[in-house]
Amino acid sequence: MLSKTNLEITLQSIRRKRITSEDLLTEVETIFQQNETERAEITERLTTPSSVSENSFDISKLESEKIYHISDIKKICVAYRLRFLDSHFFKKEIPEEAISKIRHLEKEHNSTFNSFKIVAPAKLLKLENADDPLLFLPLGNDYFYLIHKWGKDLHPLRKWFMWPYKSLDNLVVTVFFISIFLTSITPLHLFTQGEVTNQEYLLMFLFMFKAVGGIVLFYGFAKGKNFNTVIWNSKYYNA
Repeated sequence: MLSKTNLEITLQSIRRKRITSEDLLTEVETIFQQNETERAEITERLTTPSSVSENSFDISKLESEKIYHISDIKKICVAYRLRFLDSHFFKKEIPEEAISKIRHLEKEHNSTFNSFKIVAPAKLLKLENADDPLLFLPLGNDYFYLIHKWGKDLHPLRKWFMWPYKSLDNLVVTVFFISIFLTSITPLHLFTQGEVTNQEYLLMFLFMFKAVGGIVLFYGFAKGKNFNTVIWNSKYYNA
């Protein structure tokens, strides 16, 4: 009777003919050390300022759906009040998955990338004095390649919460409607004798508009705030 073939034992036999156990452990250890060295180098490049603004790559190996123009990135930054800066401004740890993707891209393109960009809220960035990051690779000519996204998604209402900060026009419109709302809930009959007229409502609205506008301006100057269209690619906290 023929005995059955044990695949594990057969595989071990094949391996012993190719390499000894000691040499195998040495080979594996060398590979892991090389991997750790490469990952450490990538982390260093992500967290260190670079004078290189573009990267060398094989355009035939890029995925078109991951390529974005600077105008696309600006729109999302302005809409959600985000910053688009060099990756070394990111103050939290870059996830290992992102490091793995960069390492894979570098091997695929036979290149070393030195310049990276990141989209994130200001609170996640180390800004100089004056909730889901996106890591980009600059391609040149204002085009960027999305490498990795991590973290939690933005609040579904963040776009609307940040709408007043997009521009001066948006802020004025917001103050206008807030003033109308405050005027509508103000009990004018407590301040006047007799029936309340439209003229009194208008005067109260102007007072509210001036008061709300003054508070907004005071807060803006005190906190060094600016509009989304100005700060989206600024490295300064009070830009």
